[in-house]
Amino acid sequence: MSDTGANRILEGLRILVVEDEAMIAMLMEDMLADLGCVVIGPAYSLESAMEMAAAPMAIDAAVLDVNLGGKSSFDVADALKARGVPAIFSTGYGESGLRAVDDGAQVLQKPFRAGDLERALRTVMDGATAG
Repeated sequence: MSDTGANRILEGLRILVVEDEAMIAMLMEDMLADLGCVVIGPAYSLESAMEMAAAPMAIDAAVLDVNLGGKSSFDVADALKARGVPAIFSTGYGESGLRAVDDGAQVLQKPFRAGDLERALRTVMDGATAG
């Protein structure tokens, strides 16, 4: 986006990345850095993601791979939600891979582009500031 005011909403946001595929995690880190975000993690396993979600650090939003080596990241989403941190789900299964309680959540269908990630982040941050 060329409007610098529009870019400010994402600049400096602390985004937790939870992704078990190293190459995808690195791509997401690059995309987020290009948007001016600060990457937390990435967490490559459910255990490390839970530790980061529970740690006393500022997290503005998270991008969660739904399937982490055969384990779901829904417990991470629940822990973040309890802290008021919005989650974006990243999955090859689309919305059909989510729980009913996550209906209406932002979903990034793999593979996704930087613009898709940016739109999802803007949507959850607009919702966070409106709520």
